[in-house]
Amino acid sequence: MLVNGVPSSHVELDDPTWLEFEYMQQMAAVVDVLPPGPLDAVHLGAGACSLPRWLEARRPGSRQIAVDVDAALLTLVRTWFDLPRSPRLRLRPGDARTRLTELPDSSADLVVRDVFAGDRTPSDLATHQFVEEVARVLRPGGVYLANCADRPPLDLARAEMATIRSVLPSAALVSEPGMLRGRRYGNLVLIGTRPGPRDLDLADAGLARTLRSLPVPTRLLRGPELDAFVKSAAPMTDPPGTQRSSGAGSGNEA
Repeated sequence: MLVNGVPSSHVELDDPTWLEFEYMQQMAAVVDVLPPGPLDAVHLGAGACSLPRWLEARRPGSRQIAVDVDAALLTLVRTWFDLPRSPRLRLRPGDARTRLTELPDSSADLVVRDVFAGDRTPSDLATHQFVEEVARVLRPGGVYLANCADRPPLDLARAEMATIRSVLPSAALVSEPGMLRGRRYGNLVLIGTRPGPRDLDLADAGLARTLRSLPVPTRLLRGPELDAFVKSAAPMTDPPGTQRSSGAGSGNEA
């Protein structure tokens, strides 16, 4: 699926477990090391719902919400593709950050941010205040996964990682080694975990091994390696005077 000529989603109609995009394969590897069983997940940036379809197949019984600013697109993908029905998958049109503020505290095991305007994530979905909102929605032990597209010298990814760690100190980054060496534009997966009794084990040798064995091998940076990547980057914040409210609400669905 192309949006304004840019590849946005890939759906394998006969196999919901097939993920074409490399960054989604990386996200899936992280989700696979979470405790077994259904998950409550929020997807900011629905597209064609490739990752929600994968999660439904891998974790039957999961309850998911997918948000996209393009209401017409949500209607089309609901018509075109074999998507789980509500309440297993609720499709909500609207601004991603606004929809996030409507969700109850501690209501999700997983929040995925995969939102783009052109080739960049909207700036209000990368700030300290936005990540605070993500942390509010996550349950203890819940995981935040963000798709960050960047180009050398990866200043945006460094600032985003600094921002996530300012709220969710248990954090990591997944990247293809060539990107870390500044060779090309591409996608990095940023990870943050809300502290809890069942934290994601970022030191899990199985996770690092799975990431290395993907069709495009990737590295997991954490601890001192992540410190060296972030360097002196400062967290990003909302512009002064920005006001947003939080509160549960249902809204319209596709």
